[in-house]
Amino acid sequence: MANISALVNVHWFVGVPFLIPDTATRLAIADKGYKILGDHLMGIQIGNEPDLYQRHQHFTTYGPYDYFGDFGAYVQAMANANLPGQNLLVGPNLANADWTTEQVWDTGFVSTYNQNLAFLSVENYPTDNCAAQFNTGGTIQDPQAIFPNFLSHTAQYSGHSILQKFLNSTNFAMQNGKRLYMMETNTGSCGGFAGISDAFGSALWGVDYAFQMAFNNFAGGMIHVGGQNVFYNPFTPPPTNQSTFHQWTVGPTYYSALVAAESIGPSNGTQVLDLGANGANDFTPCYGFYENGAPVRVGCINYVTDPTGASDLKVQIAIGGSGIGQPNQSPGSVKVKYLLASSVSQKGNFTWAGQTFGDNFASDGRPIGDINITTIPCDSGTNLCTIPVPAPSYALIYLTDTVSESGGAATQTFSTTVQTRFRNTATIDQAVLATSNGGYGKKLGSTSAGSSSAAVSVRTPALVQLVSLVLGVGVVLGAGR
Repeated sequence: MANISALVNVHWFVGVPFLIPDTATRLAIADKGYKILGDHLMGIQIGNEPDLYQRHQHFTTYGPYDYFGDFGAYVQAMANANLPGQNLLVGPNLANADWTTEQVWDTGFVSTYNQNLAFLSVENYPTDNCAAQFNTGGTIQDPQAIFPNFLSHTAQYSGHSILQKFLNSTNFAMQNGKRLYMMETNTGSCGGFAGISDAFGSALWGVDYAFQMAFNNFAGGMIHVGGQNVFYNPFTPPPTNQSTFHQWTVGPTYYSALVAAESIGPSNGTQVLDLGANGANDFTPCYGFYENGAPVRVGCINYVTDPTGASDLKVQIAIGGSGIGQPNQSPGSVKVKYLLASSVSQKGNFTWAGQTFGDNFASDGRPIGDINITTIPCDSGTNLCTIPVPAPSYALIYLTDTVSESGGAATQTFSTTVQTRFRNTATIDQAVLATSNGGYGKKLGSTSAGSSSAAVSVRTPALVQLVSLVLGVGVVLGAGR
């Protein structure tokens, strides 16, 4: 972990499980984590989903005051051992399953441990696939039936809907000078769903979810990663040792993370506003990104799948203007980056600004292809910039000349330093292999694995085609977000 941070400035949380009864081991996790990671240690998570301890039969009874007491015992043990990092603790890490966050706040948790808490935290998924994955005896959900629940701004499993239960807690955190963090989330617990979690729709879902967290005053969130047998991974390593190239699988939520990070920007002071665009149309949400109260970027999502182009969106943006009593301030042109796929059910080969991580088992972690940033002229007479947003896609619209995901820092790549295979490493272009059986025309069987496609298209015919956004420099100041 420290070696990774030395290269790419990654910061970490470490977790201390309460289910380990040995106090010395619990303390050692925090101690070693701090000493090894240093300034790259963001926080020390104390207990994980304690509201499920009783349901999962780890304890006969376990409630909010039990967690309050166990947290306090750990704080005291750290103090007795004079360990570093006593102000980096993270809790209560609820799944919001059998308790609510309010029940924990009511114990006096935050006021009692105020000096120790770096973050308040929760964990949540919109639904689960546990019955299918682990044969729990519960009702198995049909991914095709529930996919539409991810494909609009306020749908049942949208980021907007997930966060409603935590809005009291974001306000509570700010009132107490704390930051609220989503420690664990994804499309569905127990590994997600085939055809949802690994499809383009979940990339759009993840972008919308990230912006909703920012808009609702979350400090950040983390996408859960599993092993080879799950569907929702942002990235999955090769099924064998990493000794040949281009065998990683980069999932939709990895694109979500990249796009959200670039949209929000590197300043750590960006204000994010849900614009309620297109009459608050659920399929076409737009967000404004402001720096020091001035609009610098706009992001628009089109959840609709429609290859005819009839549901493509045309967003009209005006900065300032007589309608809000300000001078025209729209630029002469804007630059746009697109996150694109042919449908919400497409798997792999999505593109972000023309670049892609390719198909499953086809990446070495670097985007391939030429960067494509579209320049769109604005109308100085009307003060309008009109930007097309294909169905489906996400468009990031830059209102200034700054088009950078790294704040101007140079991009670097790092070579693999360990290899475990030194022979039989010759490779062949997979496109050639897929259409060749060899053997001088003798039929030896196809090298192309069969595929099962259960495509879902969500289409809204004759979707409203025009969104008009007026971004006054004072808009964000009155939003209270």
